[in-house]
Amino acid sequence: MSLLPPGDAATLAQVARNGLLEVLGTDAAVIARAPGRVNLIGEHTDYNGGLVLPVALPHATYAAAAPRADSRIRIASGQQEGVVESDLGRLGPEQLSGWAAYTAGVVWALREAGVAVPGLDLYVDGTVPLGAGLSSSAAVECSVAAAVAALAGQAWDSPVDAELGRLVVAACIRAETEVAGAPTGGMDQTVSVFAEAGTALLIDFTTGAHQPVPLALGDRSVLVTDTRVSHKLTDGGYGARRADCEKAAAALGVRTLREAMLAAVEALGDDTVRRRARHIVTEIARVPSVVAALTRADWSALGELFAASHASMRDDFEISTPELDLAVATAVEAGADGARMTGGGFGGSIVSVLPEEAVDQVCGSIDTAFAEAGYARPGHLLATPSAGVGLLG
Repeated sequence: MSLLPPGDAATLAQVARNGLLEVLGTDAAVIARAPGRVNLIGEHTDYNGGLVLPVALPHATYAAAAPRADSRIRIASGQQEGVVESDLGRLGPEQLSGWAAYTAGVVWALREAGVAVPGLDLYVDGTVPLGAGLSSSAAVECSVAAAVAALAGQAWDSPVDAELGRLVVAACIRAETEVAGAPTGGMDQTVSVFAEAGTALLIDFTTGAHQPVPLALGDRSVLVTDTRVSHKLTDGGYGARRADCEKAAAALGVRTLREAMLAAVEALGDDTVRRRARHIVTEIARVPSVVAALTRADWSALGELFAASHASMRDDFEISTPELDLAVATAVEAGADGARMTGGGFGGSIVSVLPEEAVDQVCGSIDTAFAEAGYARPGHLLATPSAGVGLLG
């Protein structure tokens, strides 16, 4: 068993700097870093006006950027082949596809928001696993947005200025929804920008408010297990669940399911729509309960809440997979206080809270269970609560 290391920030910043120089022949003027995330509780609740409780990972994407004297944009990546080249005036929806939609799409969205973006060369690299449901896309978007905003003269403080942070979050959401075509709810970009070290971020998607929640984990660790079942937000399943939630809200006569009562949900006639809405209403209620359990270090209560959340996603929202179910069951049997699938579903990762001394046992047990089931070998990483976006040079 081995844990995926997050890497040293200074070293990874230098890797991005070197990549920009080697691939595009340009010296970096600025390097920005933005983390991936794991969601502790609150799945698919963001676009329903609900509550979420994500944690920023120590694993992050690094974007090295330099201005150009013309209006050209060139983008390269340590994870993708080739160079994306275009003109600033030609960026936007239906003009970009693939990984370029998540990078050049941010440049377009910032320009749409009135930021004086120059022509630029950009190189991105990092350690957030791709397709694992850990928000690698938001890490790319937010690192690019921070680097581009810095080139345009926007100064980043720590913690980030609220107005600038909101501008960046909005631009990254537009890039993902309007250019990449992934119907994100905004949780990933918000935590990638506003997270603080040692905390989770409680976000209310009705009011837009967010606040840090200190995590006094003590002798507990947060473990993420990547099932290696690739998770994609653009394959239709995520959008179909969102459409079901909108149908439920319309049938109940509410703006979002945040306003729905469980008794009214249970009276819905369409079985599928009823089950989708039931997951959302019960999941939103679990978020403050998890906050309370974490605050008082009540690991038994946390385990019960995680188990209820996973069962709801498996049975009512139908976004789990056999690999996710096996990983969750095995983690709990091997000593985790609680485990649940995390992220958009249809693959990706689980999150476990467990005693530090149980990490090796849990990882080894999941590896063995996957091998016996004929599944691909999973990956593991520790989700040390980390800070959000920032500049490194």
